[in-house]
Amino acid sequence: MERVSTDLSIAYINKTGKILHHNVDKGLIIGGASEVGFGTGKIMKPIEVILAGRAARSYQGIDIDVDGIALKAARDYLKENTRFLDLDNEVTFQSKILKGSADLSEIFDRSIDVPLANDTSFGIGFAPFTITENLVLETERMLNGKAYKEKHPEVGEDIKVMGIRDMEDIGLTVAIAFVSGKVANSEDYENKKEEITHDIKEFAKKFTGRDVEVVVNNGDTKNGKVYLTKTGLSCEAGDDGSVGRGNRVNGLITPFRKMSLEAAAGKNPVNHIGKIYNVLANEIASDIVKLYPQVKECNVSIVSQIGRKIDDPRHLDIKISTEKPEELDNLRKKVYDVAEQGLDNIAYLTQEIISGKHTMF
Repeated sequence: MERVSTDLSIAYINKTGKILHHNVDKGLIIGGASEVGFGTGKIMKPIEVILAGRAARSYQGIDIDVDGIALKAARDYLKENTRFLDLDNEVTFQSKILKGSADLSEIFDRSIDVPLANDTSFGIGFAPFTITENLVLETERMLNGKAYKEKHPEVGEDIKVMGIRDMEDIGLTVAIAFVSGKVANSEDYENKKEEITHDIKEFAKKFTGRDVEVVVNNGDTKNGKVYLTKTGLSCEAGDDGSVGRGNRVNGLITPFRKMSLEAAAGKNPVNHIGKIYNVLANEIASDIVKLYPQVKECNVSIVSQIGRKIDDPRHLDIKISTEKPEELDNLRKKVYDVAEQGLDNIAYLTQEIISGKHTMF
């Protein structure tokens, strides 16, 4: 749905000179059904992808093919990000994107200089990441990286990494959808899983400087019930999904941190607070810890008010901690200056988001 928003934004600019109102953050995946075995696999019931939300379909007599753009965007994304999914025979696509409500569209078009907030909501950001947070994120990126896929083509795209730190001990539980066509038999599966586990441990040790407990596909059983898929995706056999039931904009789910529950992917990049304030809050927190190394932790909260200019939030809160408490008074104004500069430049976020500079999940 983020690709749909991006492609719609580009089409709007090309056809009308500006991004029109849209929020396409209600996508749904209905899992299919498959039969898999070592060396083989078949999709018995296709995966269904339903694109939903609201989007402007015309502007001053200019029609925009919203459904065509959205369906192509979804297919393009899956083509670029999966290797073993047959888009013509194993996936069906539907666009249920409708025209936006009059009141939200009017708010979108009302302001000339600075956009007005689309919603009363909030964005949350924090920095720096802990060792565990960084390890979780980088482990997934390593496993889903091009180099590792070339080394281990049996590693599917559907990967989940859970990290737990208990005092100084870190443990990773990793779920990997193995590709059935790349695994000859149960012995081959176990050998490959053992090698991947070893790779993760070595990666974690280099990354953290310590031994990390790693368990891969803990749900496997000794009688051959293993995590095997035809496509490398769990949604081929009943695992459904919807926008927002995954990572926040920083790429992580962090239940012991302050976090927003907004589904950022698919929201418009112009005035939807659920997207831009979450991106901005993370950028501000990151900038603060880079500029002021004495800041050991920074939490940023930005609250909007519908109809209010997005560079003038209803509330801005920054919490910092330092090793020396006496440094706090000297830093407070400086960190708020960083935030104000970010708000002054908030309009640049739109183009940065469209260009793919910021992740939404």
